[in-house]
Amino acid sequence: MRIVNVETFPLMYPLQQPYGDANGYKTFRSSFLFKITTHSGITGWGECVDWLPTLTRGFEDKIIPYLIGKQATNRFQLVQQIKKWHQRSAAGVSLALTEIVAKFSGVSITDLWGGSWRSSLPVYASMQSYTDQFEWIGHSIKHIERELHSGFTQIKVKVGGRTFKEDLMHIQQIQGLFKEGCNLIVDANESYDFATAREWERSFSNWNNLLWFEEPIPMNLAADYKLLRSCLTVPIAGGENLKSAADFLQLIQNRAIDMIQPDVMHEDGIDGYRHTLQLSRYCGLRVSPHTFDGALARLYALFAHACLPPWSKMKDQNIEPVEWDVMENPFTTITQIEPIDGQVSIPTGVGIGVEIDEKIIKRYLWDGLIN
Repeated sequence: MRIVNVETFPLMYPLQQPYGDANGYKTFRSSFLFKITTHSGITGWGECVDWLPTLTRGFEDKIIPYLIGKQATNRFQLVQQIKKWHQRSAAGVSLALTEIVAKFSGVSITDLWGGSWRSSLPVYASMQSYTDQFEWIGHSIKHIERELHSGFTQIKVKVGGRTFKEDLMHIQQIQGLFKEGCNLIVDANESYDFATAREWERSFSNWNNLLWFEEPIPMNLAADYKLLRSCLTVPIAGGENLKSAADFLQLIQNRAIDMIQPDVMHEDGIDGYRHTLQLSRYCGLRVSPHTFDGALARLYALFAHACLPPWSKMKDQNIEPVEWDVMENPFTTITQIEPIDGQVSIPTGVGIGVEIDEKIIKRYLWDGLIN
């Protein structure tokens, strides 16, 4: 199980039409994939997110030389060391090493983790609502109509990037589209102050299909989150940028949020990510993974969620939905998994159970130029 090779695949795709959230517009989508090979020929794929030049240089200069010759089964030690240099790279390496161990054992990822509670999971369509078009609301509505027609019944949209009045108009038009059984998630990306976030309650109290209000204010304001939670009739969620289970403790101990949202690529490895999921269950909270960047990381989030015990005894509410990027992004299909009517089947084959689409890798391989 000695590591003999690490190949990197930085991918870049310029968007035809910029889109974004309260943090600004995206003009491109990127992905940094890599494949680790052992002396016995067993391979594992990893993925991490950051500025491509930073990742490329970091792997070439430090991470690859460190990994060559090491035992892939010592994944905790390897990930812990790489974490000291670059946490997101460490998270990606943990994925690849986990797949290698699963393949070596002849089992699926879910079996490696003790078995799955379910064969499929609900997913919600995650939108980036804003464009630079004057009629951005109309553009968003058309996109939402398309996703509803494709079978999604849970949609996440953005607020906080326009005036409160514009955002409210947008949400009202969306509610006019929805039929019975369709649910909405509102994500502010930490853009509001307390007073503005609370102002949404005037409308929230009239809608019974809101799943949660995501990151309305900065996540470091635990006391404000606790107070806001007492003022709203809608559950509050957040935590996509927190780096470990320990980082969620203040929010959990203060009962400041109803749902935590860890991200595989932002935490300290897939095992640390799973500790965060378990923490939510120990503390009686819901958890819905943030997985907007990275199809491979999303696949691991699905595996981890499939292995997570139910949060409720109610049969129709025993597992929370997982985020699914529905924006223009060729890398979202790199694992060749697609939702059907808002549900995704969990692969059961050895390792990750699917093949990585290397045609996409070849097509969008980054040329090293920064435009």
